[in-house]
Amino acid sequence: MTRRYAFVGLGHRAQMYVDALLGDWSDTGAIVAFCDTNRTRMEYYNEQIVRAGGAEVPAFGPDRFGELLERADTVVVTCVDSAHARYVCAALDAGRDVIVEKPLTVDAASCAAIAASAERSSGTLVTTFNYRYSPRNTAVRRTLAAGEIGTVTSVHFEWTLDTIHGADYFRRWHRDASRSGGLLVHKSSHHFDLVNWWLGAHAELVFAQSALRFYGAANAPGDRPERGHGAPQLGTDPFLLDLTSDPRLARLYLDAEREDGYLRDRDVFAEGVSIQDNMAVLARYDSGALLTYSLNAHAPHEGYRVSFNGTRGRLELEVCERVWTPPHAAIDASAAGKEHTPGAWERLTLHRHWEQAEEVPIEGGAGAHGGGDRLLLDDVFRGPGQDPLARQAGYRAGIRSVLIGVAANRSARTGQPVRLLDGGTALAEDGPADATAPARPGEGGGA
Repeated sequence: MTRRYAFVGLGHRAQMYVDALLGDWSDTGAIVAFCDTNRTRMEYYNEQIVRAGGAEVPAFGPDRFGELLERADTVVVTCVDSAHARYVCAALDAGRDVIVEKPLTVDAASCAAIAASAERSSGTLVTTFNYRYSPRNTAVRRTLAAGEIGTVTSVHFEWTLDTIHGADYFRRWHRDASRSGGLLVHKSSHHFDLVNWWLGAHAELVFAQSALRFYGAANAPGDRPERGHGAPQLGTDPFLLDLTSDPRLARLYLDAEREDGYLRDRDVFAEGVSIQDNMAVLARYDSGALLTYSLNAHAPHEGYRVSFNGTRGRLELEVCERVWTPPHAAIDASAAGKEHTPGAWERLTLHRHWEQAEEVPIEGGAGAHGGGDRLLLDDVFRGPGQDPLARQAGYRAGIRSVLIGVAANRSARTGQPVRLLDGGTALAEDGPADATAPARPGEGGGA
């Protein structure tokens, strides 16, 4: 039986799901309605439906979301992060299934509201963590689950965003922490979910520090324009985005400005940045494993390194997604394909105690994230089937990843560690956490 899909939020993030339902997954269902604050963006996606041979679908403003629900079986939520909870809860309370982009939401109160709706709803919720499906990350999961390094005792995870991708968060609405939760929620929830999934565990204590050291008005290198469009430096300043260079960006954002005033190409050094660009997190898991995590948003290259220490050895994943940042006008950092830039590489190394290190094969596929996006879309639109890796994520996984970031933001603000409760799905009340709680058996301590 084909399903009726409705979309909330018609910016860039919706494209992958719209393309899927108009393309290789068209047999699973049809798009029946759109909802957005901006009619120009909805018109853009309706044009794509018509070009694919379909008929335009109704387009509703947020105040008519109830009418959208009457038409849909499943709601795809790809709007601004801070609005996720409103639509997710309304759809679940109406008994609809929900597909929601990460992060699930941006704060503890919204997490609790979504959990309550999910528990009482007849509908289901899927959080789309596409990095779980990337072949290199699934290879890590298999290796750890096979016990190749024994019990994991600690994880070191370093992620670097370059000055194409990292800078883009400081141009658009993500620069406002109240809308995105900052990068520790919006971006790092991806990474925290990977650690949770790799370990099959959840965080119980978080301590963090963060700072805005590169972007923002206080770090502006001289006089700066408010935005890229119309700026004299456009085309020569690598931090200014030229919306007219990409017809799709121009339609979605430049042409849509007249309706809502949203500027997609703000200067990364303009006023109004309330998120950080350097972050460090220390977390303790219920398994006893310790996580050290860092995120930098102004690196000269893009990629990540993860090291797992275990009782039988060590596993190391190294990924370079973009080898260097070319000094041309800024491009859309969200575009797929950065992994396929010349020189990009990945390596997974297993080193058991008293043995030579060996490279673990990574079986890649075609498309974004090594073919991982296609696997995700299969799970989303056709169902996960019998997946021994348990890659499809529900609302609890979404909450656990978000709350590590929320706890880290609180810790960075207060200077105190923050405890997570109820299996990582709730935060302790404000106040110092007991970071010196007695260790469990086998959790450190001397003879």
